[in-house]
Amino acid sequence: MNKSQIIMTEGSIWKKMLLFAFPIFLGQLFQQLYNTADSLIVGNFLGSQALAAVSSSGNLIFLMIGFFNGMSMGASVVISRLFGAQIYEKMQETIYTTVALAFLIGAILTALGPMLSPILLAWMQTPSEVMAQSNLYFSIYFLGSLGLILYNFLAGIMRAVGDSTTPLYFLILSSLLNVALDIVFITQFHMGVEGAAYATIIAQFISAFLSLLVMFRKNASYHIDLLRIRFYKGCMIEILRYGFPTGIQNSIISIANVVVQSNINAFGAMAMAGCGAYSKIEGFAFLPIMSFNMAISTFVSQNIGANHIQRTYDGAKFGILCSVLCAQIIGIMMIFSARWVISLFDPNPEVITFGAERIYCNCWFYFLLAYSHAVASVLRGGGKPTIPMYIMLICWCALRIGFLMITGAFFQNIWFVYWVYPLTWSASSICFWYYFRSKSWLIENNTFMELQCEETN
Repeated sequence: MNKSQIIMTEGSIWKKMLLFAFPIFLGQLFQQLYNTADSLIVGNFLGSQALAAVSSSGNLIFLMIGFFNGMSMGASVVISRLFGAQIYEKMQETIYTTVALAFLIGAILTALGPMLSPILLAWMQTPSEVMAQSNLYFSIYFLGSLGLILYNFLAGIMRAVGDSTTPLYFLILSSLLNVALDIVFITQFHMGVEGAAYATIIAQFISAFLSLLVMFRKNASYHIDLLRIRFYKGCMIEILRYGFPTGIQNSIISIANVVVQSNINAFGAMAMAGCGAYSKIEGFAFLPIMSFNMAISTFVSQNIGANHIQRTYDGAKFGILCSVLCAQIIGIMMIFSARWVISLFDPNPEVITFGAERIYCNCWFYFLLAYSHAVASVLRGGGKPTIPMYIMLICWCALRIGFLMITGAFFQNIWFVYWVYPLTWSASSICFWYYFRSKSWLIENNTFMELQCEETN
């Protein structure tokens, strides 16, 4: 045990959850700041088309890595439960399996990403005037997949055992490095969008290397031995059981969002730039959502592992409330500064209009977005990852795509694209509210069954 770890199974619920969530919030804030700085630098020095090429990247990137990030979440749930139940040897085997899986996934994405990028960009109806820059950016970006995946998996391991501070340090360092390299590559070396991509992958590899170094050297519960990194059969089965539904859920959301992005792309480069700028600003509303999601999932997993049922439910309610309130406060702030914040990315009036309209439509409903994500995290931590998967499949994929197909056939108005998000957030929130209120996810977890992890031959 080290001083950075927070034990969620004892002490004040609100103090433990806030102490765990706050470093994650800071880390995500720095990450969002450097993502935003990336677009600010590109938009102001390279122009609207370059901004469109880079800032619309989120949906495509999440499509490529979303499934594997779901696997990381599944591994974190298993590790948290074992940590809460104090089954340390099996927890270590799960950690080794997780690290081995990260290396494998990173290698696969590095090989496939550059080949699939032009195909996916064409599928998204990327305008011809930005296709070349978009393809160049993504092809370089995915060459750094190993660094991105490895850091996410290693940070997930640390957080699973209550250490949200160590990943924060590395994320701050990589964020500052990314911004510095952006400025040097774009303004001094005149490298264009490829400079932004190189800056990102270098920063990602640095954070992954430092995380790996700490886990090799640190005398902590997540310490790893290079020679023991391998796949353990029983652990891999448990990771897949928890991670596969979450990965499918992420992929479903990604596919639906790529369809939404293709509808935005049909309105031209200015719409892409404006909505891309909005997506960078929207990331700030996701900060409390992501922070409390990780805190909620870890809290629920550890306490179910320790068989603290009432404490699990009380902590889940507190985490949901904090996530909803914080996200909506940020949404209201965005509404009152809409045109100004979009203008920071691009002074083009048409770009500003597209971005501001997206803010006016979506930001009033961030409490619904936060609620859906928070309850989904509760259910994942509670060992019910298939429930969020089914709800997202229906509400955030089928309903979202169906709405766009119907409205797109009769109306050529981008407002219908904007409204697809609040409508589907509302539908999913109703479903999640019903399931959370039933407490069936909690009742069925009164007994934590010890995982049987066996090393593969």
